[in-house]
Amino acid sequence: MFRRRIYNHLHTRRQAQWLHLRPLSLWSMKKDPDLESALSRNRRWIVNNQIKNIILRYPNNEIPIPTLQKKFKTLDLQGKALNWLSKYPCCFEIHDHRCRLTKPMMHLVAEEHSLLDSQEPLFVRRLAKLLMLTLHKRLSVLKINEFKRNFGFPDDYLIRVVPKYPDLFRIVNESGRRSSMMVELLHWNPDFAVSAVEASAKKLGVSPRFSCSLPSSWVKSWERFRKFELVPYVSPYSDPRGLVEGSREMEKRNVALVHELLSLTLWKKASIVKLGHFRREFALPDRLNVLLLKHPGIFYVSNKYQIYTVLLREAYTGSQLVDKDPLVVVKEKFGELMQEGLHEYNQRRRLLNLEKRRKKGVPLISVDDDVKGRRRNRNGSDDDDDDNDGYNMPGGLFDPEERKRFYKVLFDDDAS
Repeated sequence: MFRRRIYNHLHTRRQAQWLHLRPLSLWSMKKDPDLESALSRNRRWIVNNQIKNIILRYPNNEIPIPTLQKKFKTLDLQGKALNWLSKYPCCFEIHDHRCRLTKPMMHLVAEEHSLLDSQEPLFVRRLAKLLMLTLHKRLSVLKINEFKRNFGFPDDYLIRVVPKYPDLFRIVNESGRRSSMMVELLHWNPDFAVSAVEASAKKLGVSPRFSCSLPSSWVKSWERFRKFELVPYVSPYSDPRGLVEGSREMEKRNVALVHELLSLTLWKKASIVKLGHFRREFALPDRLNVLLLKHPGIFYVSNKYQIYTVLLREAYTGSQLVDKDPLVVVKEKFGELMQEGLHEYNQRRRLLNLEKRRKKGVPLISVDDDVKGRRRNRNGSDDDDDDNDGYNMPGGLFDPEERKRFYKVLFDDDAS
């Protein structure tokens, strides 16, 4: 009896360890260079976007450099703010120990604000569809805020947009605490309850079905996809409570729901961790990663920058979005402006370094050779040690523990 207890204990322990480790082995998908490029996010762009919004919140859209220096801690940056800002002369102007946005940057800000106003009906439609996908037609404001930039919602959607549509939405706060505030759908619009898959099928005059974007050499994946497509399409807007857990119909509904959620986002992608935060609201499976990896022809899973992300394959041709939202176009202009300034800064610094070498009598190398000798990433930013400003240092953005805090700050109510 004693031996049997020991055996059962060890067997249970090994089984628990196997169940704990097994999901980690499931995080594997053959890399697609084009989609990896599409998922590349310039960390400098993220930080500069944060700085831009911090500046816009200050009087006259100017911020004292010492004040911004204190904000650097929130942005998880080390080093001097002045050094960072000087690398992006096309984005930031420095005068009298204060920082403001350049005229080209202000033009982009105005363009973005104009779009936010003109696209209000689209925001309303997206929010309504998002609530219609949930079991109880309501979502926590805190959870909506986690995804509001993915969906292109303006920062003030809760006070400026939602109250303008009292027949469609209402704000519920039963406990009075900010954390319990929710947005509830009051009216079901059948015109909104049409998924992207259904809309595409209607245009083509065929029955709803998913598209598979895989090379013909992926024979087994194609076989699984064809077998999966034999199950009739289940709308993500239908009530899933009548479906049997673990059935093929429930799997079809879950795939359709994730597909629809990604279709509603600006970049047709989302953090898998954040999707998991909505598991109860959308009745998604506990092991969402298993579902996504089971359908590589529909979804692409990447661990770029150690952040698991799922992307809708059909939304991309190569590394480019098939249909770009106007907000995406504006944000790409900001990235191009930032890179232009960084390129000017790097060229100027290299010329100064060459001049220093000349004065010291050190053998000179051409600027072109200097450029070729440096490792550059796809976005054009250098990997020089003195250009990283604490990213690789303990406590910097590459530090696993600090990365969690960085993204918490990045996506909270004050971030943008």
